[in-house]
Formats: sequence, structure tokens, C-alpha cells
Amino acid sequence: MRQHSVIHTPQSSDYARLAQIWEDSVRATHDFLPGSYIDLLKNLVLTRYLDAVMLVCTKDSRQHITGFAGVAAGKVEMLFIDPQHRGQGLGRQLLGYAIDHMNADELDVNEQNPQALGFYLKQGFEVIGRTEHDGLGQPYPLLHMRLRQAQQQSRQG
Repeated sequence: MRQHSVIHTPQSSDYARLAQIWEDSVRATHDFLPGSYIDLLKNLVLTRYLDAVMLVCTKDSRQHITGFAGVAAGKVEMLFIDPQHRGQGLGRQLLGYAIDHMNADELDVNEQNPQALGFYLKQGFEVIGRTEHDGLGQPYPLLHMRLRQAQQQSRQG
């Protein structure tokens, strides 16, 4: 496992790369979403969503961005890893940083994305609610998750 030890803050000039990582990751893991919806969401990521969160990213040895997370108001709003870099601990590293340094303890995950759900459960999150539709009102159920109290306390101790 190659660990990217430093968390970076991406700049607005990095948004095209972040949107590409978002798209590549979604196409690799969200097979339930039609391509036209992914295209619509990618445009929103690029034009609205990235500006609405505090961003952090990981970079490889060549300083290319390999993954990123976005946090707003204590909630992880986005966490995406370049599919070529999955399985290297980057998601765990970004999530840990968001929890420890950005006070994030909540997130939503697509119910139809069992890999992500399993990842968050393994990282100490629990399902606390469910909605039938995503944030744009489409029929893609979301699970609302919160970091378990025991996890929060053990991270602080």
C-alpha cells in the first residue's frame, strides 16, 4: 500500500481534475446511474458543488491529484478516489482527515453503492436515516450516516 502522507488543499485551477476524478470514480462505482445523469451531475460538481465545500486532496509522487474530499457544516459532502488509485488507503486517509481536522461526523451515501456503504461502515459510521430520492429529487435512495459515538471518542482520546 502506497500511502500519500500529505493532505493538500486544491486550488480552483484544479477543479477540472477534481471533476474528472469525480466522473471516473462515479462511472466505476455507480452503475445504477444513467450516463446523461452523470453528465448533468459533473457539470454541477464543476460549476457549483466544489465551491460549496472545503476541499482537501491527496497527490501522488508526481504531484498529480489522486483523490479528494469536500466537507461543509460537519458533513462529508464528497469523497472520490481516482479508480487507478483505489485500494491504497486514500479514502481512509481523506475521511480520517475530514473527521479529525474538519469536524466531519456525518455523510450521505447512495444506497445502491454497496462498496461505499461497506467502506463507511468499516470506518465507524452507522446508518441513521434514509430518503427515497437524491438531492436533485431523483429516485436514487440515500442513506444518512453518522460516526458512531464510540468512534468519535476513541479518535479524540
